[in-house]
Amino acid sequence: MLDKLEMFIALANERHFGRAALVCRVTQPSLSSAIRQLEDQLGVQLVFRGSRFQGLTPEGQRVLDWARRIAGDMRAMKDEMRTVHAGLSGNLRLGVIPTALPMVSDLTAPFLARHPNVRVTILSRTSAEILVGIESLELDAGITYLDNEPLGRVAQVPLYSEFYRLLCAPGSDFAGRQSVSWAEVATQQLCLLTADMQNRRIVNQHLLDSGGPVVPSVESNSTIALVAHVRSGKWASVVPMKLAEMFTGPGGLIAVPIVDPEAEHLVGLIAPKRDLQTPVLQALIEDAVRLEKASNR
Repeated sequence: MLDKLEMFIALANERHFGRAALVCRVTQPSLSSAIRQLEDQLGVQLVFRGSRFQGLTPEGQRVLDWARRIAGDMRAMKDEMRTVHAGLSGNLRLGVIPTALPMVSDLTAPFLARHPNVRVTILSRTSAEILVGIESLELDAGITYLDNEPLGRVAQVPLYSEFYRLLCAPGSDFAGRQSVSWAEVATQQLCLLTADMQNRRIVNQHLLDSGGPVVPSVESNSTIALVAHVRSGKWASVVPMKLAEMFTGPGGLIAVPIVDPEAEHLVGLIAPKRDLQTPVLQALIEDAVRLEKASNR
């Protein structure tokens, strides 16, 4: 039955029989037949059918929750048995919010040094995409905000606190300042992340609380695009301190602390909340705990 549950999960993720078949590396008729067999075995209709996929029935949604739980546990068991024989190995898929990408090697570098047979795939994702990816088993874990928007049922390990900087070019209005207020930031020609990014929603709220407008003339889902616009000297941006540090220094951009208030948001590792994690994921969680303890010394 496990192979049929895997196909059902793929169908729920892709919402298209043809794409789900490609993911499972089977023909579309084989996938459709497996779903019908699963319905027969369970005695319920799982999928609304027409000329194309029309969604899951209420029973299908309940079965999907069980299927993901069963498939996750099976993967954990297989990984643990492989670890017994060959040591820790496998591929870890990690979704990371764009603003946390500058620090991700603080976690992955020592992790890979301890476990050289593990491969890590790092994917830039929004906070919402990370939660969906973990739920659908397309991601093993994520690095995202812990204290701003609801996370649901996930295990959490704090990593660091995010502070904010006005990133500007040398010679700009605030380049020589020791700090700026959020109200002053609102007076600048800004380039910011797009509205689907949680960082942007955080920045918007602080600007609104200061009484300032939120009217960036440039938006992007890429922090590199924001930095490129700041380098032109025509824009400034609001970025996390760790990101700003990558582009400041002699001959670089200027990062001015934003105060009044000095905003702080917690970023950390999230993973599925299970009684038993896969050995690879458990090792990553343990390294995240080490990193959090080291940063608080």
